[in-house]
Amino acid sequence: MSEIYTVIIGILGVLAISGLFVGVTNTVIIGILGVLAISGRFVGVTNDAVNFLNSAIGSKVASMKVILSVASVGILIGVVTSSGMMEVARSGMFNPGLFTFHEVMMLYLGVMFANVILLDLYNSWGLPTSTTVSLIFCLLGSAIAVSIYKISNDPALGIGALGEYINTSRAMGIVSAILLSVVIAFTCGTIVMYISRLIFSFRYTATFRRYGALWCGASLTSIVYFALFKGLKTVLDGHAFIEFVDRHLLLSLLACWIVCSLALFFIQRLKINILRITILSGTFALALAFAGNDLVNFIGVPVASFDAFSIARHSGDSNMLMEALNENVPANFVILLTAGVIMIATLWTSKKAMHVSETEISLSAQGDEGQEQYGSSLFSRTIVRAALNINTGVERVIPPRVRTAIAHRFEYEDVEHSGAPYDMIRATVNLTTSALLIAIATSLKLPLSTTYVCFMVAMGSSLADRAWGRESAVYRISGVMTVVAGWFVTALGGFLIAFVVGLALIYGGIPAFVIITVLCGWMLIHSNFRKKDDKSGSAAPAVQTNEDIIASLREEVCATMESATKIYDRTLIAVMQENRKVLRDMVKESNDLFYHSRDRKYTLLPTLKKLQGNDVNTAHYYVQVVDYLNEMTKALMHITRPAFEHIDNNHEGLSKEQVKDLMDINDDVESIYRRINQMLREGDFADIETVLSLRDMLFESIAEAIKSELTRINEARSNTKASMLYLTILNETKNMVLQSRNLLKSQQYFLKHRNGPTTWIKQQ
Repeated sequence: MSEIYTVIIGILGVLAISGLFVGVTNTVIIGILGVLAISGRFVGVTNDAVNFLNSAIGSKVASMKVILSVASVGILIGVVTSSGMMEVARSGMFNPGLFTFHEVMMLYLGVMFANVILLDLYNSWGLPTSTTVSLIFCLLGSAIAVSIYKISNDPALGIGALGEYINTSRAMGIVSAILLSVVIAFTCGTIVMYISRLIFSFRYTATFRRYGALWCGASLTSIVYFALFKGLKTVLDGHAFIEFVDRHLLLSLLACWIVCSLALFFIQRLKINILRITILSGTFALALAFAGNDLVNFIGVPVASFDAFSIARHSGDSNMLMEALNENVPANFVILLTAGVIMIATLWTSKKAMHVSETEISLSAQGDEGQEQYGSSLFSRTIVRAALNINTGVERVIPPRVRTAIAHRFEYEDVEHSGAPYDMIRATVNLTTSALLIAIATSLKLPLSTTYVCFMVAMGSSLADRAWGRESAVYRISGVMTVVAGWFVTALGGFLIAFVVGLALIYGGIPAFVIITVLCGWMLIHSNFRKKDDKSGSAAPAVQTNEDIIASLREEVCATMESATKIYDRTLIAVMQENRKVLRDMVKESNDLFYHSRDRKYTLLPTLKKLQGNDVNTAHYYVQVVDYLNEMTKALMHITRPAFEHIDNNHEGLSKEQVKDLMDINDDVESIYRRINQMLREGDFADIETVLSLRDMLFESIAEAIKSELTRINEARSNTKASMLYLTILNETKNMVLQSRNLLKSQQYFLKHRNGPTTWIKQQ
């Protein structure tokens, strides 16, 4: 083998320079698979982190560093205690004894390419999915692609021979896992949370002092049971202790509950929050289980490919059949440990992991504050409407006194004063229910997915906790259905991507290999390492102090007013010139401006709570400013859209009289806005009465322009479409300037009332 290829392999981090017998191409493929393994672990952990982090993050049980540290320890122990058996990747979906070394390498390469692409897409979209499902269906798609290649090259084989190569029963088991997980997990999460909230309510402090140790003891027992039968299953399988627990399960669980309850009781007496202990223990157990089970499946493909490489190297025959892969050989401990370290590094560094977590947390957050991440749909509206009708019928049956008592238990109050999306009671329910369901399913050999169970339990508990109020239920249901639909898309998408990539690799050879490698690399770099542009249309950042609120609003008002001035001026000129391209750009910019201002309205409640802590009047002025800003941008949008539609539909342009009137109006608007922008930037409102006078003069000019246009219409000297556009521009201009002047006045009151006329101004 030439030195250049040895360098390539070294760069790729694969010590495969002994591949003299199987050729340089296969050596490079091994290197690429090694790189893909690292990339796959990165995107896989990014998505799966949602499983074991969200309950702790959503309840703010501890700092992010503490949560990540606990999860990291769980991952390390899970990796160390894992058996490393990778039967899924080696022979779970196809019969390796019917494939040659080259075919197996192409198959595995297609799987890894497809898996990395698919999971990176889901991470970019912020949707949680199952890495196991992705892996299995990628294996299925790639195996079918290679099988079709083999069948097409053998005249003696027909399409019926496909069943000899592929194990489709595993795929059907995964589909059933999705359905089972959705129904069972959601139902159990709802029931357990409802009962728990009836017991403790949101004002759980007093009740928890009495019964908290017993309740957390039961939760911790479930978590311990989960850790033993799921997380440490591979280590303790066949152990005398596990066999004893299996034979005396109820007695063992009772004893564990008593021990845990007593321990937590004494800890509680020391003024230590046992809810934190329970939640962090659950986080640890889920991370342990994931590293001990799912990790092995995920790294199974690159490890199996290296095993195939080693087998072919020793035999010296690159065309040999891979019957040896049917033997389940434990993975090298160093490889498992390396994968675990990559997992931990990803947890601490990946921004996309937090993006995926935000999806579940936003869908389960208590209250209706803020803008919902998902829109409404016909399905969600139908579900909510049906639920309201059912609820009305149930209320007729339940006595009023009982309804009142139940409603009182569900009156939300943040007794922890953490501002968390939900409290630690719900976080404990999420972890306990998820752990218990997964452990029971494992013991009964039911194909429940960890990802699906954790997500649906969280959704069920949020429903029971009345987090889905009438203001948010439609959007939350749409979000849940989007995620659930994404799970099925994972299976279908993974299959199709792997099938296409597998066909391209097996038929296209080295050129296809190079092209797909470059495309996949570009996608990962583009998605994970490029700088994100901070667009003006993005949602306003969360503010922490009153000073931040004032500075943020001031900057937004100034920037919005300056942008509105430019957009209005360019729109009128483009209408006169019949410039469709500029008008299209102005529509986009005005839309962005409007939606950005509208988003500010959805952040009103948390902001008002901050301001009202000091002064209600300040909050009142803040509401006015935000409302006027929204109305002003709406008026501007109602100018740009009709203008573009008029020109885009090739209607006749404006007449000379209309153009002259609009130019005069534009000059007046520009003069007013110049003064408004100057006052906003400098913080000096001395000329506010001058603006009022200019506004009145503008309104008189607009009134005269409207009268002139009506005269032209009566005399049939004006085109109908052009007249409608002209009048629309005049009316919306009047509305826009009116709102702008009101905005200026409210901004003056807001700033003056809050901090005085000068203290808020930053030095330019």
